[in-house]
Amino acid sequence: MIISYQGAQSFKVQFGDTIVAFDPISKKSSFRANNFGADIALISINHPDMNGVDQVNRGDKQAFIIRNPGEYEIQGVFVKGLPSTSFYGVDSDEEENGRINTIYIVNLENMNLCFLGALGSTELPKETKAKIDGVDILFVPIGGKGTLDPAKAYKFAVSLEPSIIIPMNYDDKSLKAFIKEAGEESIKPMEKLTIKKKDLEGKGGDVVILSEQ
Repeated sequence: MIISYQGAQSFKVQFGDTIVAFDPISKKSSFRANNFGADIALISINHPDMNGVDQVNRGDKQAFIIRNPGEYEIQGVFVKGLPSTSFYGVDSDEEENGRINTIYIVNLENMNLCFLGALGSTELPKETKAKIDGVDILFVPIGGKGTLDPAKAYKFAVSLEPSIIIPMNYDDKSLKAFIKEAGEESIKPMEKLTIKKKDLEGKGGDVVILSEQ
């Protein structure tokens, strides 16, 4: 499996000939949008920074789009969408309880990927919390602004007991704060993460920083 970071909280995950896109960036976003063909695209909230379905269709690659909680199986890939709360992009005129954010659990190559999306609260519904188990790779937002701040993000990430933690949706300040919380100030960004199940042995909450592609 090869994981690359596309900016904001967008990731491209490739295994064999199959590509899964997490929160692709729209052309309407202030972030730079990358175009690449995907088989499956997972959207956590309906916001231009995360709903760029127009960016994941290329040639023969026409992505199957998942936007909501539920259980799905596409091309042998098992996806579980779980409801949670986000305050990303919520203004004063919107409901103070936030908007629905979908957390995705994806099983690929015998590894469980947990993508927290634009999670803004660690107070999860009981059913959601019960279904987050056996996480191998966790993607966690750390930039605040409606998502978790660095301190809450790290504490919550560790509580889920993943093997690897990948932060997303951050700027330099929030990233520095996050790696300080983790005690990983010397960590160096990687261009991409190439990993197999056996590589997870002995890992427990290891932080991996991926540089934007």
